Amino acid sequence: MTNRLTPYLCLLLCLPGCGDGRVEPHNKSFDDIAANEAVKAYMQSFEGIGIMSDGSAPPAPNSTLASFEFPDDLAMDLLLAEPRVNQPVEINFDHRGRLWVVQYNQYPYPEGVRVNEIDNHSRVIYDNKLAPPGEGPAGADKITVFEDTNGDGAYDKAIDAVTGLNITTGVTLGRGKLWVLSPPYLVAYPDPDGDGIPDGKPVVHLEGFGLEDTHALANSLRWGPDGWLYGAQGSTAIATVSSEKSKNVHFKGQAIWRYHPETKIFEIFGEGGGNTFDTEFDAKGRMYSGDNGTTRGFYYKQGGYYRKNWGKHGALTNPYAFGYLPGLKVVGKQMRFTHAWIKYEGGSLPERYNQRLFALNPLHNFVQLSRMDTKGSTFICTDEDKVLKTTDKWFRPVDIKAGPDGAVYIADWSDSRMSHVNPIDNWHKNSGRIYRLRNKDQGPPPAFDLSKLSNDELAELLTDENKWFRQQALRIIGDRKDPAALPKLTDLFRSGNPQTALEALWAIHLSGGFSEAIALEAIAHPDPFVRLWGVRLTGDRGEAAQAVAAALARMAAAETDLEVIGQLASSAKRLPTAAALPVVEALCGNERTATDPETRLFTWWATEAHAESGREELLAWLGEPETWAREMMTEVILPRLIQRYVMAGGRRNQLAAANMLAAAPTDEDARLLYVGVQEGLRGQDLALLPAALTEQLRAYQDRFGGGKLLVGLRRNEEAAVTAALAVIADAGADPLERKAYATAFGELDRPESVAVLTKIAGDGKQPVAVRLACFGALTHYGDSTIGQDIAKAYAYHIRAEPALRAAAFRLFASRPEWTLAFLELVHVKQSVKPAEVPPEIVRQFKLGGNDEVNRIIGEVWPEVTIASSAEKAETVLRVKNALAGGTADLSRGGGIYARSCGGCHKLGEAGGNTGPDLTGYDRSNLNYLVLNIVDPSADVREGYVNYVIEKADGQSLFGTIIDRTDALVTLRNQDGEETTLARAEIKNMEALGVSLMPERILDPLTDQEIRDLFAYLQQPQI
Repeated sequence: MTNRLTPYLCLLLCLPGCGDGRVEPHNKSFDDIAANEAVKAYMQSFEGIGIMSDGSAPPAPNSTLASFEFPDDLAMDLLLAEPRVNQPVEINFDHRGRLWVVQYNQYPYPEGVRVNEIDNHSRVIYDNKLAPPGEGPAGADKITVFEDTNGDGAYDKAIDAVTGLNITTGVTLGRGKLWVLSPPYLVAYPDPDGDGIPDGKPVVHLEGFGLEDTHALANSLRWGPDGWLYGAQGSTAIATVSSEKSKNVHFKGQAIWRYHPETKIFEIFGEGGGNTFDTEFDAKGRMYSGDNGTTRGFYYKQGGYYRKNWGKHGALTNPYAFGYLPGLKVVGKQMRFTHAWIKYEGGSLPERYNQRLFALNPLHNFVQLSRMDTKGSTFICTDEDKVLKTTDKWFRPVDIKAGPDGAVYIADWSDSRMSHVNPIDNWHKNSGRIYRLRNKDQGPPPAFDLSKLSNDELAELLTDENKWFRQQALRIIGDRKDPAALPKLTDLFRSGNPQTALEALWAIHLSGGFSEAIALEAIAHPDPFVRLWGVRLTGDRGEAAQAVAAALARMAAAETDLEVIGQLASSAKRLPTAAALPVVEALCGNERTATDPETRLFTWWATEAHAESGREELLAWLGEPETWAREMMTEVILPRLIQRYVMAGGRRNQLAAANMLAAAPTDEDARLLYVGVQEGLRGQDLALLPAALTEQLRAYQDRFGGGKLLVGLRRNEEAAVTAALAVIADAGADPLERKAYATAFGELDRPESVAVLTKIAGDGKQPVAVRLACFGALTHYGDSTIGQDIAKAYAYHIRAEPALRAAAFRLFASRPEWTLAFLELVHVKQSVKPAEVPPEIVRQFKLGGNDEVNRIIGEVWPEVTIASSAEKAETVLRVKNALAGGTADLSRGGGIYARSCGGCHKLGEAGGNTGPDLTGYDRSNLNYLVLNIVDPSADVREGYVNYVIEKADGQSLFGTIIDRTDALVTLRNQDGEETTLARAEIKNMEALGVSLMPERILDPLTDQEIRDLFAYLQQPQI
């Protein structure tokens, strides 16, 4: 074992433009943190979860180093320790081999703001907006550059490049700038000479990364081989990011994102994953990140959707993804967690480490060595050994990089505390270590400065054994963008060496030389990764010349490499419809596509991207016999496509669904499509659909619908009840049959069904249509455990799906004890934010609640009252000013109408029937239209009066009465669902005098959206 302790020497410079002084890290009290007494009290009573501080002091650096165990063919050095580094969160190397360290001293609370709200995961909302770096209060974070000036392998010089930062998680150099990730901002300091020292004030390039959870922020800046700047986004911070060209890109954490400094485009590269921290590119340009679960992390492919913790972290941005990909499965002991890792391709460690993963486990204080083996188009990871372990419980490795010397460098956060789920700030802010794991026979590399190399020398560096030098060479080539480099690079591209060809292709692209001819040459290359990147770079351009588009379609039909097939699908999402759909059709005919779960989903995602722009072309496929003969079409594409059209709504989409059903050549094909429609309806009323589709569905219900047990169930036969419950519980059973039986139990009095129905309703792996049927049935039973069990499932398995969330709200509102079970999530556990609950649901809680319910609602939602006359008058004035302020977009107005009004009101042939049909209204009378939208209770049409019915068993129902006889009353709720009650079931029925239509529906709309909506409403031709 090597024990080389670097002397504690430090040259600290505070340079102009680098921050106004230094702020010492310190722990904050609750008085410092909380903006109000309620937050302070909640923090003080918070019970922490996980590994908290034990009050000990950090072991001395010598004893820590002595505690490590590692293989005999490696040596380990302690390079840096406190006080030279504190809380290192990211490390990087520049083109001179200098070590850059981001010191996260301000964590966990930013300077200059205080906590206004906090939840049970310690996610917060601050009382003010954080200022960009260089503005506002200075924080304690800093970025320090360490340099070995005498070649002995120790860092004898240190420069604070930037100080006074306030929550900073990443740094990298490139394009004549020093890029600093300081959420909610990505800024760039001018650095034209490339020395790493800012030469002026920073410029904001991105704004809008979330700050709710400072352990899960945007992080890990990294240049990709394609010239984009990549980063990760943690799990519990919600982002709405804008750049100069990309506006309001919204996602709910867990993603890999990228930004192009020249085009100013920001986009999500891959969505989902664990608490995404870390970015790693392997030699083939694959992108990876770690995980906070038991997988080894995620292989992020362009445009992919990956597993999330749906309830806690929210849904995917694409509601039509209809599937997601898992992490890299581990063969070995399932232990949380390896959140950051490298794939070693550094060339200096013994051969047995080459292509292995060095994966950090800060929870259990070790570094895992794993082997990656191909599994379809992805990998499976087999654990081989713990390459580094220690008895030091303070060892918390948080970042890992391979350096220019081929050694492995590890940043140690160094704290006895591990869990962030506690608002108390007792983190140890004065400790931190940087270690080096190296070949024991290797010394430090000679001094170098890659920025001084010629173009030809940089090109030669693309053949270096160490991936780090190749990646740095690409970055500098991208900085220069020198066309004079292209002849040499083109020769390398045609050299015959696959890896050299790939590196040269990236360099050609970075130099502006990716032409049609190079694209055609790349996608025909014998090496699959050159082909893959030829496809990807074409897709990134968003266009393809005719010859290239034709070559891509031919390639899609014949390609055998699964990763290349997946990239063809990814790039088809980005290409114009005319170029993309021939590629997708060819992929569906390629037998290899159907063999791999990931390429199947990527092919669907490519189809979905063109579902509306290519609607006519997709429907034309239905007339081709080979379409129905292809597994990819009948099992993957068509059921999802019809589900997407039904969910999206709008007459053209719904008629497309009808055409798809009509085109099905066999009952088997029609049944697959019918299941897709049922999933797409997700609780919608048939009245929302055009007559052509409604009649088809009724016919298919007769052909496929009820299930053989339905008659026996309705006769309440014991054998049928037992058998039907078994079918409902069987995840492999026909979803149509399961749905029909679940619905039937809502018409029976069979308490034994409650356990099965509750389990399915709360199971995130079950079909949505089946779960909705279970929710509907459960409302007919009075078991107190129903509300408790659904409340337990709400956060993690219900809230991310809008239809399920609405069904859960209806269930909670139907009985006071169920309402209280849900309110505990809001009021006590604070795992649900009050804003998540629509005002009309809160009003239903009040109307059906008891004294305790009303007391809690008064505390949590004091603002949920009928809007005052003054508020309504102010809104009317705002709407009229908006309508007078600019031009409207009719097409956007249709979408706003569908979201805000179409579920209840029919306009033309589309829409619901919960509220009045607007077609015959005098919609040209603007004053009348504005008044009735702002104040829906001002003139409640006959037949649309809102009632609350209290049943004898304690259940409360809300809606409009659509039929009433001496024996029966039929009520229609806000979602269009109808319930018929016998008079004997009704304890009390009361007209509320308040419209079912919620107030304040215009409040969330911008002035432009108001103009668009009213333009759509006032179309004379409807």
